[in-house]
Amino acid sequence: MGKTVRLTMAQAVTHFLKKQMTVVDGKKVPIFGGVWAIFGHGNVAGIGEALYQVRGELPTYRAHNEQGMAHAAIAYAKASFRKRFMACTSSIGPGALNMVTAAGVAHVNRIPVLFLPGDIFANRAPDPVLQQIEDFGDGTVSANDVFRPVSRYFDRITRPEQIISALKRAMQVLTDPLDCGPVTLSLCQDVQAEAFDYPESFFEERVWTTRRPRPDADELANAIALIKKSEKPVIIAGGGVLYSQATRELTDFADAHGIPVVVTQAGKSAIDERHPLALGSVGVTGTSAANAIAEDTDLLIAVGTRCQDFTTGSWALFKNEKLAILGINIAAYDAVKHDGHPLVADAREGLKAISSGLAGWKAPPALAARAETEKKNWVEAAAKVMASTNAALPSDAQVIGAVVRSIGGENTVALCAAGGLPGELHKLWPATVPGSYHMEYGFSCMGYEIAGGLGTKMAHPEKDVVVMVGDGSYMMMNSELATSVMLGLKLNIVLLDNRGYGCINRLQMGTGGANFNNLLKDSYHEVMPEIDFRAHAESMGAIAVKVASIAELETAIANSRGNDRTTVFVIDTDPLVVTEAGGHWWDVAVPEVSPREQVNKARKAYVEKRAAQRIL
Repeated sequence: MGKTVRLTMAQAVTHFLKKQMTVVDGKKVPIFGGVWAIFGHGNVAGIGEALYQVRGELPTYRAHNEQGMAHAAIAYAKASFRKRFMACTSSIGPGALNMVTAAGVAHVNRIPVLFLPGDIFANRAPDPVLQQIEDFGDGTVSANDVFRPVSRYFDRITRPEQIISALKRAMQVLTDPLDCGPVTLSLCQDVQAEAFDYPESFFEERVWTTRRPRPDADELANAIALIKKSEKPVIIAGGGVLYSQATRELTDFADAHGIPVVVTQAGKSAIDERHPLALGSVGVTGTSAANAIAEDTDLLIAVGTRCQDFTTGSWALFKNEKLAILGINIAAYDAVKHDGHPLVADAREGLKAISSGLAGWKAPPALAARAETEKKNWVEAAAKVMASTNAALPSDAQVIGAVVRSIGGENTVALCAAGGLPGELHKLWPATVPGSYHMEYGFSCMGYEIAGGLGTKMAHPEKDVVVMVGDGSYMMMNSELATSVMLGLKLNIVLLDNRGYGCINRLQMGTGGANFNNLLKDSYHEVMPEIDFRAHAESMGAIAVKVASIAELETAIANSRGNDRTTVFVIDTDPLVVTEAGGHWWDVAVPEVSPREQVNKARKAYVEKRAAQRIL
């Protein structure tokens, strides 16, 4: 038996984490960017002390909300294209449960993050311990069991030696392009403090690199044949293109074969939107150009996307009866969706292999010509809705236009997550370089925005991070604004106040519903809220300004360039105005029976729209 070192289980965790490395831009760096921690009785004595011992090699960051810190960790990994990630530790009970929503975000978006919640006593001597959830019929259950369905790997550590296999498995999942997602290691609080003679080899440095599976020969031959016989192919680029770092290969593929490219929320910035074949966003929040080409396509080349309903217009977007789907994806689960022809491979390797097999082949010139015409029409429409205005309540699009003119550029990252802004940003933000657009729209989690901006800034401190957030999401979670100030990480936060949940109010109206419980004016109140967002942001240490117009917003952003800390720009906006050009129907079920004529009318239209759905 080799040499051993006696450590507590928690110390073994931190010593192991600090030795995991990766290679970024040819340089070896730690794969963990740090650990977010909010301590309580379930982790302060165990993992808290262990983190203190390695603080110079594995930095620990203090947050104000467990969900917020987990969102920051997720954004860090997303902004790093999953090459680097972070860990999060909490106490038991509410501290742990606060991270579950974020675990759902990571699971849906397939983002690596390591959750280390404290747990009950394995020896059960003090049961029920403070914050313990008791199951009357199962003595093994704790609050942390809710992590199971939102973790790619879950383990509960009830003996100190179990951490050896658990951490090895955790790293395999966190770095695997297919299994990638959240890992939860539930750390019983007494076991955190128990010692074990760990093999020294367990703490040897390990360098993790990206695995790039190449396509199967038969699937490759079929993919090439499908493309060669198509007349109107279109590429839908998803987040997998960015995570594979296949953006150059995507552009080269489009150029070589004359195929237009449209993008999902996760895939936006996979191609420079100034490229003549780049038609922008597709689906429910799509540009008119992208959707016009997609509606008529006979071959959907889906690269690195899971074909979410917003991307496919609830599978009603594609109207061509001859439609075939080619799924280029590292996950067979996604590649075969809706009877797709799979090419299971890394996106970069898959595109290179297909392009080589298509040498000399190009789509009919009429396709690129139509794409050019449709794009021209869209660019004109977008310019109109983003133009400056003197309106007392500008639209979201007009605010976006002001931000683009003031701070947009290749060094800027636009970040958002929920509400009406994702639809407008998906259409209108001019993404030109990989990673310049950061949207959490897999889970569309309100409250991700500010914490996500913080994580993105940690990954790219040299970038200007612009967080666009509505008043609804801001009210749900804003605490990490204070953390950004505390860490000296400047965010530019544009807070659009439409006095309620404007996006869902519009959806409510669109499905025949009465204006009810979404906008503040339509909800029950004895006193109408008058929230001073500028004063609130200032109270957390930020610089803040309330502007009264688009012109004032542009001036305020320009004047903020020299600010040394997070700056918040508050502007009142119209809750009803959206960009009419582009877009597509989305399947939101309308009641079959209602005493209200507006609902019955909406139901009739809904049934008509559903007839166009592709059902398999």
